[in-house]
Amino acid sequence: MQTMKDFRQLKVWEKAHTLTLLTYKLTKTFPKEEIYGLTSRLCRATSSIPTNIAEGCGRSGPEFRHFLQIAMGSACEVEYLLLLSHELENITESEFEDFSAQIIEVKKMISSLILKLRTDR
Repeated sequence: MQTMKDFRQLKVWEKAHTLTLLTYKLTKTFPKEEIYGLTSRLCRATSSIPTNIAEGCGRSGPEFRHFLQIAMGSACEVEYLLLLSHELENITESEFEDFSAQIIEVKKMISSLILKLRTDR
């Protein structure tokens, strides 16, 4: 696979970006004492997903895969922080289920893209 020039063409980037916007909106309701803790970590981890996808787009296949793997790690971190946010009652059951479904979808898409890059050597 050739180097991807425009990350905006990737559906996985678009979904991860949308999830990041949702995260910032969702965490506005978190307790103020969490601003430097859970709020900051969740926003940073979520924004790391589309950031790494975008950065990887300008790289070659093996380097792109590396950035996708970092994005996957961030997605797993988000999944845990989401669970923690739910158990601390910072988000509702409905918000948790919706957000969980979206992060799982992003993880599947990242995984598929990594696999595609491996087979396009």
